[in-house]
Amino acid sequence: MRSLAGRGWRSRLRWRGDGRSIGGAVIPPLLGRGPPILPSATVPASLQIVLDKLRGCFTTPTFRIFTVLVTGLIAQTGRRTVTGMLTAAGVARSWPHDRAHAFFSRAAWDPELAGIVLSHVIVRLLLPEAAPLVAAVDDTLFKRSGKKVFGALWQHDGTAKGPKPVGRGTCFVVLGLLVCLPFMSRPVCLPVMARLWRPGTDKTKVELAASMIRALSACHRRRRLHVVADAAYHGKALRHLPVNVTFTTRLPKSAVLYGLAPPRTGRRGWPRLKGERLGTAADWAAQLPWRPAEVDRYRRCDDVLIAERCCLWYGSLHTQTVRVLLVREVGKNASRPPLVLVTTDLVAPATALITRYAWRWSIECTFAEEREHLGAGQAQSRTRRAVERTVPFALWCYTITVIWYTLHGHHPSDVAEHRRRSPWYVTKAEPSFADMAAKLRRVIIADRLSATDPAQPTPAEIRAVQHAWATASANTPR
Repeated sequence: MRSLAGRGWRSRLRWRGDGRSIGGAVIPPLLGRGPPILPSATVPASLQIVLDKLRGCFTTPTFRIFTVLVTGLIAQTGRRTVTGMLTAAGVARSWPHDRAHAFFSRAAWDPELAGIVLSHVIVRLLLPEAAPLVAAVDDTLFKRSGKKVFGALWQHDGTAKGPKPVGRGTCFVVLGLLVCLPFMSRPVCLPVMARLWRPGTDKTKVELAASMIRALSACHRRRRLHVVADAAYHGKALRHLPVNVTFTTRLPKSAVLYGLAPPRTGRRGWPRLKGERLGTAADWAAQLPWRPAEVDRYRRCDDVLIAERCCLWYGSLHTQTVRVLLVREVGKNASRPPLVLVTTDLVAPATALITRYAWRWSIECTFAEEREHLGAGQAQSRTRRAVERTVPFALWCYTITVIWYTLHGHHPSDVAEHRRRSPWYVTKAEPSFADMAAKLRRVIIADRLSATDPAQPTPAEIRAVQHAWATASANTPR
């Protein structure tokens, strides 16, 4: 007798779906219900709780594909292509690959809406009530090859190895919320919005960043939003940000500053919009009074000297009053040139502003961890909509992983267990994102092995089939 797992055993028994007898034996109707349902990916209940908070951004069929692709991207340890997600999710043999490709290229869902909803999830679950929001904005290049990849061009690549910082790929401007987790000593940047930037188009990187900042502040208008960025983000696009937004960046060396506008004289004519020309920060830094202070940055406390002045950065922010902070190192680093920050926040203490700007480095760590542990940018999409969606999708998986670990995955013994496996990490005191992703992968694998597939027969049903087969063979005339 051929094994029940052999090819064609269902057709040889001629299943009946009404539970009637075959060969003199009664077959349970559960096995006779027609062709089996295609199996879907097994999503752990704890991960499904996090994903359900994004259900309103998708239709019911699209949300099912979204959960499968998120699970597959996180569980995949090889190439994170679209088909690689299906393989890691365990549906490569049951789902057509076009279903996953269509999710990125043709499905009706809005990345902007999904990012806004994800920001609300972060604010509601990971931040104190009524606390101000701190966000970081930056751009990064995801290397891509091929002439038909939309938006792939040779452009600046800050992570390039070699003397020339250039690379070919797609550049995305990313906005992420900075969150302090209870089990980590440094803030984590959780990406929520990302937009593709193409050289030579009408909009610059600063304009894309400003539009995302306005969208985020409009959806969280009851909270203060503090944005930090590097020296590349300045210009006219930042002049008219909402009143609940402050912006902090490094001041370029060539930036010319002016004094505040003098009071009106009452005479006819236009009033003066700016005061006397002050020059660059290096021109008048020596004239300011310096005071010692202790700042908390990069997980350590440093003694520095601080000087500040309120003025106008007329060429970039026009008539908006700004504060210029000069930070000079002391001790062995006293020979370094001072750090010059410019901010529209006129009320926060200087030490808090320096700490806030130091948090900006978290977005660089996020980019590196995204590429190494989640394979952001590895999807081989070529059409415009697919290219514009695959990278934000991978960035959201980073955020979803951190949210899941904070709510459901963290345990105080995680670090001790890691040090037992790798005793050479003698200074490890807190989990990294690699630990978070690895634990979520283990949970996905364990849930998949322990889950029962409704399309598979139970042991009782298999025994009933065997009995029916034996009875049918005995009653068959020879």
